[in-house]
Amino acid sequence: MKVILQADVKGTGKKGQVFEVADGYARNFLFPKKLAIEATAGNIQDIKHKKALEDLRKGKEKEAAVELAGKLNALMIEVKTKTGEGGRLFGSVTSKEIADVLKNQHGVNVDKRKLELREPIKALGNYEVHVKIHPDVSAKLQVHVVAI
Repeated sequence: MKVILQADVKGTGKKGQVFEVADGYARNFLFPKKLAIEATAGNIQDIKHKKALEDLRKGKEKEAAVELAGKLNALMIEVKTKTGEGGRLFGSVTSKEIADVLKNQHGVNVDKRKLELREPIKALGNYEVHVKIHPDVSAKLQVHVVAI
């Protein structure tokens, strides 16, 4: 019996793939657990249509990510913080602070979890922060830490 998998099934295949499986396996395991549907002509057309829509959505997301990366590569943000002796900071500059400054100064919304700090920023100066916007797209943001 031909089935279209609705979810990843260990030992069988990935979501959206069409497989030939034993009738009993399909009726007794895959169908009751909603892991697969029968591969009729209508269902196959529906899966192709959904896949085309998904590819279109992913393409638009990647375009937006590339545009945002271009903006971030051109930006230099300034983070103001309290300092002690010798330019040492009280604490450190966090990714949340950088995301807040980006939003307030430039109106760019970036999730703090997408900012990758190689080491904690604990002194004044210029730093490069990597921003993982999309699985295929990343940017480098220049951060200048100054004393208040």
